[in-house]
Formats: sequence, C-alpha cells, structure tokens
Amino acid sequence: MTTWFTDADIDLEDFRAVCEQKTEPSGYPHAIDLVDNVLIYPGRLPDGPEVQAELVRALMDGPGVVVFRGAFEPAVVDRATAVFEDLIAVQKAAGVTGGDHFAKPGANDRVWGALDKFALRDPAAFAAYYDNDTLALICRAWLGAGYQVTSQVNVVNPGGVAQVAHRDYHLGFMSRDQALRYPAHVHALSPVLTLQGAVAHVDMPVETVDDHRVQLPLAKGDAAFFNPALFHGAGTNRSADVRRMANLLQVSSAFGRAMETVDTTAVCRAVHPVLRRWRAEGAGQRAIGNVVAAAAEGYPFPTNLDLDQPVGSLVPQTEAELLLRALDDDWETSRLVAALDAQQARRRSQVGG
Repeated sequence: MTTWFTDADIDLEDFRAVCEQKTEPSGYPHAIDLVDNVLIYPGRLPDGPEVQAELVRALMDGPGVVVFRGAFEPAVVDRATAVFEDLIAVQKAAGVTGGDHFAKPGANDRVWGALDKFALRDPAAFAAYYDNDTLALICRAWLGAGYQVTSQVNVVNPGGVAQVAHRDYHLGFMSRDQALRYPAHVHALSPVLTLQGAVAHVDMPVETVDDHRVQLPLAKGDAAFFNPALFHGAGTNRSADVRRMANLLQVSSAFGRAMETVDTTAVCRAVHPVLRRWRAEGAGQRAIGNVVAAAAEGYPFPTNLDLDQPVGSLVPQTEAELLLRALDDDWETSRLVAALDAQQARRRSQVGG
C-alpha cells in the first residue's frame, strides 16, 4: 500500500488507461442517454436510495460526470442571469477585474462569492433558483446532510481561451510540492468532500468549447455535476457572439472546509420573508427545505460548547434548524434576526473574556 506519493508514481500510461475506460450503460438504468461516455439524465429524477446509489456509482466508479437535461427552468435561469449581469456591471464600474484560477485574469468575467451576493440582491430569485430537487438530490447523494453550497459565476467571452485542464479543490488548488505533503489516503478522501457542478445560463454550442477529449453542448438550464478529481477545464469560446455564462457550484461536505466564506446569517435574514410567504401560500416542506439547505449552515460545528450547549440533543442547534423553526412557528423576521445574532454570539470563543 502506498502511503506517500512521489514523482516516481506518475505514469502517463496508467492515466491514459483510466481515461480510456468505457461506460457501460447497463449499469445506469435511470440514464436516458450516453454521449462520449458521459451519462445523460432527465432534469427530474425520483428521489430514493436506488437513484442516489446510481449517481454515486457514476461519480465514483463510472465516468465521473453526469449531465441533467433541463434541470433548471429557463425562466428561473434568466431571472438569475439578470442578477449576475448586474453584479458583473457593478464590478466593472468599480474597476474590479475577476481573476481566474486556471485562465488569464480579465479575459473573462467572474463573480466570486456569488451565493450570498445573489441572495441579498434578489432573495425571491435566489429562492426560486435553489428550490431545485435535482441539485438537492445529487448533493445529498454525494455529500449527505448539512452540505454547504458556494457559487462562482464564470462568463467565457467570445475569444476567451481555454483553462488549463485541472482537477478541483482541494488538491487541485495546490502545487505539486504542496500536494505531496499529504498522504495517499488523503488524496483518496479529498474527492468525496466536495461536489462540483455547473448550470448553463445560456445555450452552449460546441463551437464555444475547446477541442478536448470529451465535449458536450449544453442548453440553458442544463446542469453538469462531476467528481472534483475529474480533469476538466472551461474551453475556448470560438463563437463571435455567445457570452458563455455558467453558475459554477462547489458544494462542500459538512466535514470539510469550503473554498469560499459565505455569510449564511445574512442569507437567512434575506430569504426568510420569501420562505415565510411561501409557507403561507402552501409551499411544501421539500421546496422550503431545498432553499434552506442552500441558504443556511447545516452543521453545528465548530462552536463554543461552553455557551452553545447541546441541551436535549447530542449537538447544538444548527442555523438551518433555527431557520426552519422560525418558519414552522411563523416568526416575524425581526425575531429570527435576534435569534440568529444570539446564536452567532454563543458560537464565538470567549477565552480570557
């Protein structure tokens, strides 16, 4: 068993053999198509252990990537696109240039930390976007409960060149020397701590994608999700007029560290009036739960156990549980804000205070 990787473990032929494996469609009965070894699923799937197990198998042992056709309604996507375009315009007016981990800074448009920016600018559009059963399904399948969504908008403009092929956070954001400091079992663990996704906000024909081993056109509302260890990259946009906008979703396990900080307390304050109205209008628990999962912190740690004690439970109350209680008991937003502030105060370390 390898404990530590070294340069001697790098073998291009082994890598090629892995990449050239063929996907057997018989192992994925809920898929509706197989294109260049990429499994294509309908935008809506029944939720249950069998479907979740199939999606996990596809990401872990299969091609590592799945596409859901029409996962997001075009009208919902357009509403979000308008918010993202506004955020980009504000950045440009302020002289901010969005960097890119794997492409030349400034060539394309980026919105970092887009989750909470989206929620605060248009809470109703945020709720409509993240009330998405497909997103919730694959997040629960890969990561379990308490996952944390982050979002980064990427617009590859006409002429924008391809990213360098890469794997993603965590180890993909390290140099070779940095990655070698982690033992082999951590390399194996890392992919199951995050889920990568991309929602197409415009139609993406093949001419907007670089000529890589596998490339698929996406329509507005399609969503692709993949194992973060899968080598990938945004391709060159060879079109003359398509601004290829995707909302890149990086969803983290409750047991890992997300790449971006998210002010989930501010997001909870912003979306509470929307969800309270939804509840009054008869919205189901699943729709509300999908939004709460994207908006609130669903894991109780780290915290200050002197103050934030697990009374009546093994763990303290999570922010998500507090938001759901406020909705169940029809709290005014001012009451929720006070409770959120008190919860955050209990979570802070007060050594020497």
